[in-house]
Amino acid sequence: MLGADVFASFTSSFCCRQARLQHLRRYVFPAIRQPLRRVPVASASKSRDANTVSISSASGHQVVHRFATMETNNGARVVGDARTSLMPKQEREKRRREKEAHRDYGRGRKVNTKAIKDKKLRRNLQALEVKNKEAALKAKDAEILLQGTSGYLEPETELERTYKVKQDEIRDSVAVATAQKRFDLTLNELGPYVFDYSRNGRHLLLGGRKGHIASMDWRQGKLNCEFQVNEIVRDVKWLHTNQYMAVAQKKNVYIYDGAGVELHCLTQHREVSHMEFLPYHFLLATLGASGHLKYQDVSTGQMVSEIATKLGPPASLAYNPYNAVCFSGHNNGQIQLWSPSCSSANGPLVKLLAHKGPVRSMSIDREGRYMVTTGQDCKMAVWDIRQFRMVNEYFTRAPASSVAISDRGVTAVGWGTHTTMWEGLFNKHAAEQTKVQSPYLTWGGEGRRVERVRWCPLEDVLGIGHDEGFSSIIVPGAGEPNMDVSEANPFESVKERQDSEVRSLLNKLQPEMIALDPTYIGNLDLRSEEQRQAERDLDAKPVDVETEIRKKARGKNGTLSRYLRKQRAKNIIDEKRLKVDEIWKEQQQQWDQQKKEREVDLGPALSRFAKRD
Repeated sequence: MLGADVFASFTSSFCCRQARLQHLRRYVFPAIRQPLRRVPVASASKSRDANTVSISSASGHQVVHRFATMETNNGARVVGDARTSLMPKQEREKRRREKEAHRDYGRGRKVNTKAIKDKKLRRNLQALEVKNKEAALKAKDAEILLQGTSGYLEPETELERTYKVKQDEIRDSVAVATAQKRFDLTLNELGPYVFDYSRNGRHLLLGGRKGHIASMDWRQGKLNCEFQVNEIVRDVKWLHTNQYMAVAQKKNVYIYDGAGVELHCLTQHREVSHMEFLPYHFLLATLGASGHLKYQDVSTGQMVSEIATKLGPPASLAYNPYNAVCFSGHNNGQIQLWSPSCSSANGPLVKLLAHKGPVRSMSIDREGRYMVTTGQDCKMAVWDIRQFRMVNEYFTRAPASSVAISDRGVTAVGWGTHTTMWEGLFNKHAAEQTKVQSPYLTWGGEGRRVERVRWCPLEDVLGIGHDEGFSSIIVPGAGEPNMDVSEANPFESVKERQDSEVRSLLNKLQPEMIALDPTYIGNLDLRSEEQRQAERDLDAKPVDVETEIRKKARGKNGTLSRYLRKQRAKNIIDEKRLKVDEIWKEQQQQWDQQKKEREVDLGPALSRFAKRD
C-alpha cells in the first residue's frame, strides 16, 4: 500500500499518461509480482536455469515461465507442474479421447483428402471420414454401459505358474452355475469326435467318426436328437440356426433338421473332409479329396462357385470372420486365400508358404488381424495377415491337430493327448509382439488323443473332442463378457429365433462382396492405367499382338486378308489396330513386288493371267 506522499506526488506531478505508466512500472508492479522478460527471438530456447522454460509467442517474443522443482535422493529434479503446451485442457482431453477411440475401434490410417483435386470426391471422402470418426467415438463412449468385465488367473508370487492349476481347483473356486459347465461325455466306442457350437453358444453338435450324430442343449443337458448314419463322418457344421445341420459323410454332404430328419443330399459335394459356414452370406464352403473348393448357397440351393485348388487333398480349412475369405491349408505347407469370385485359371487371392510340411490347422481372430497356424513340422506360427508376415514361432512337442482363438484372444492348441491355452500371443495395440514364455493353462495327458478344439461363443468354456468322447473345460477370461443380443442371443425364444432368421435373410450379403478389403464397396478406383498395368501378374508372359493376329488368321483362301479387312473396318485405334495396318501394308508391298516380277517375266499382256503366290 502506497503512502500519502506517494499518492500526492501521483496526483500533482504526473499529469500525462506516459508519466503515470512509468510511475506504476517503477513503484507499484515490483511490489506485486516479478515482471516478465520479453526478448525478441526467432525460436524457442532453453534457459540455463533448470527452473525456467522459454516459450516463443506468435509475435516473436519469448516468455520465460518459472516452475517449482524438488530435489530427490539421487539428485534428479522433478518438475512439479510443467506447462509444456499452450493447448487448453478441454482440447487435450478431446484429442486423447479421439486417439484412444481410433486405437480400439479404428481400422487403418485416415484418407488424405488434401491431395484430391475433385471437389465432389473430396467432400464425399471427408464426410465418410467424419462418419468413421463419430462411429469410433460412439463405440468408445458406449464402454461405460458394459457391465461385465473379463478376468484371468493371476499368480500371487513370481514362482507360481497358472498352467499348473487343474480343472478341479477352478471348478471348486467358481460359482455353481459356472461349475456345471465343466463336464465329460464318455463315448469311447464311436470316436474320435468332431463337434461344432451354434452361433449363440447354446447348442452343441457332435459327430463320431463311425457314424454317430447327436445335438443337444448343453447348458440344460437336454438332448435334441441322436441318430446313426452307418457310415464314416468326417465333419459336422451348424448352419444359420440350430434347426439345420450339415454332415460330411462318406460320399456326399447331407442336410438334417433339428429333429434329425434328412432334408437334402448335396450330390455335387463329393468326399468332403472340411466344411465352413459363412453366416452373413448363407454360404456353405466345402473342401474335399478332389481339391475343389465349392460354395453352396443354403438359402436358394444354388451352387455359387467351384474352384480347383490344384494341390490335391487338403489338410485344413478356415475362414476369416472379418471379410469371409476362406483359407485352405495344403500338404506342401502352402496356405491359399479364396473368395467365390476367384477361378481356377486366375488362382487364389494370396499364396502363403507357412510351414515345411502339411498345414494341420488354422484359426483367425474375429477382428481379422492375426492368424495362428500349426503344421506337421511341430511348429505353431503367429501371423499378421494384414502384412502376411510371421510375428512369432513356437515349438510343439507333437504335431498339433487343431487350433482355435477365443473372442478375447486366448489361443487353444490341441496336440497329441494335451491341450494348451496361450494368452497374449498377439496384441493389436503393441507395435512389436513379444514372445510368450509359458502357456496360460494346460489340460490332458490322460491318454485321450485330441481331435478338435473349439471355443464356445460368449462363454469361458473350451470344448475338446477326442477319441473317447467330448470334454468341456473352464478357461477364465476367454469369453466375451458383454454380449450383443441383437447379433447372437443365447436366451432367445422360438419367436425371437424366427425373427432373427428373417432379418438375416433380408440383410444377406452377396458372394461378390467377399474380398480381402471389405470396405472397397462404394469406393472409387483412383489408380491410373500405368498403376493397374504394374499391379498385374508379373509372372505372365507379355502377349505378342502380331503373333496373336497371325495365329487367328492362319489358313487358306485368303483368311488373313479377310481378317485384316474386318479389323481395319472397325473405328477403334489401339495397339492391335496399328499392328493390323502394319501387316496390311506389308502384304500390299509383297503383292506389288510380285506383280512387278511377273510383268518382267511374262510381259504386261500375260502377267494379269498369272496366279498370286
